[in-house]
Amino acid sequence: MAKKITTKNKIGDFGFIYSQFKNEPKKAIKHLKKVKNGECINALYRSDIGYIDIVWGENDPKTNKGFGLKHIIEKHGKEIKELGFEVEDFIPIIIEFGNLKDSKTKEEYILESKMFRIVVEKKFKQRKKQWILTAFDLRKKPKLKR
Repeated sequence: MAKKITTKNKIGDFGFIYSQFKNEPKKAIKHLKKVKNGECINALYRSDIGYIDIVWGENDPKTNKGFGLKHIIEKHGKEIKELGFEVEDFIPIIIEFGNLKDSKTKEEYILESKMFRIVVEKKFKQRKKQWILTAFDLRKKPKLKR
């Protein structure tokens, strides 16, 4: 029998709060991709950081500016696929195995691999909340000849 998904109608800053995906980032990401709203709290864990939430977020298709999973998929989904991954596999790998780097501010964690960086914010609206803000492709792009 399939596991019933319940939200208990809790609503946070990013929409419905899904608490049933604790330590299950792949399921959390697949769920957010399906419902396109909300946040999965405590979906990821790293001993040196603690629990990390995954939020659906937003992305402006004209400027490609935004935050959260929607932004990562729309801005970097193609690059992630070029590396041979789906986003639900890729994000947990970078979180688990990425090197923790110093941030210019004390408001975020930066986790890097040779090819990608993920930024984890430490606050939202001045309240403590650790959540995935964005990701960056660190590979050098070939320059176009003119």
